Amino acid sequence: METAENKYITVAYRLYTTEDGQKELVEEAKAEHPFQFISGLGTTLDAFEKEIAPLAIGDSFNFNIAAQEAYGEYDEAHVLDLPKQIFEIEGKFDEEHIVEGNVVPLMTSDGQHVNGVVVEVKADVVVVDLNHPLAGAELTFEGEVIESRPATNEEIQELIKAMTGEGCGCGSCGDDCGSDCGDGCGDSCGCGCH
Repeated sequence: METAENKYITVAYRLYTTEDGQKELVEEAKAEHPFQFISGLGTTLDAFEKEIAPLAIGDSFNFNIAAQEAYGEYDEAHVLDLPKQIFEIEGKFDEEHIVEGNVVPLMTSDGQHVNGVVVEVKADVVVVDLNHPLAGAELTFEGEVIESRPATNEEIQELIKAMTGEGCGCGSCGDDCGSDCGDGCGDSCGCGCH
């Protein structure tokens, strides 16, 4: 059933963070490969959707989202020392992939998939930061609405499949993804990365 809340929206945008008064471009979704989502399904930041959903095709936007409404404050408790043996493959530490700066997929004790950034590899532990890369940052979005229309039942069902793991992932976004899928699914594939 189509509702006013479920709009299929595509936007081209530039995302900036601001720290110590310095504005830095951290992501861009160009018109050729826009970010696409369906409103009302919780796949984007609530504050982002609240700003974008009322806009019409061709409308420009420029708004800020405070860290608390985006990815939260940076939390030192989310920087963990994990035993090196959990990064072993066939009894040998995976030194090819577990290096400083790499993003590693992990699973919590309750089965939730999370990504962590390797901060440091020590003799017996790997220091991993589970904070979102944009935690603690104020976000500024500047861009334009390319498409905004009621979402079809088929589009809603496809997104639900993607959110439950039946669709999304590297390669499943196709050429419309607009990302190299380096972070699990790409921000532009509509898989709920925002």
